[in-house]
Amino acid sequence: QVALVEPGGGLVQAGGSLRLSCAASIRTRSSYAMGWFRQAPGKEREFVAAISWSGDRTKYGDSVRGRFTISRDNAKNTVYLQMNSLKPEDTAVYYCAAATDTGYYYVPFSRREYAYWGQGTQVTVSS
Repeated sequence: QVALVEPGGGLVQAGGSLRLSCAASIRTRSSYAMGWFRQAPGKEREFVAAISWSGDRTKYGDSVRGRFTISRDNAKNTVYLQMNSLKPEDTAVYYCAAATDTGYYYVPFSRREYAYWGQGTQVTVSS
């Protein structure tokens, strides 16, 4: 059983930076990968980034690669998304997600692989 809480989010100007965090309250002993997705109004939920349980393997969506960085602190059960060079098109609700029983190195990027989701946090980038 996993519960995900995402404080943070907010309003930032284009070109600025923002860091999201997601704390996992987890009751499983299995390894779990973590990911971030986002959904803008009228659009489908989009993959942003994901990280393996080991923390040394990551994947990024094409639209954020080179600007966003995902990281995790397993001692705190927390995953982070550092967002730099933000653009107005990054405006969306950002969701944290967890995929359990992934082993140490697997990095899932499909929504179907994530069983647990946070409530979402709004990120707005003004031009």
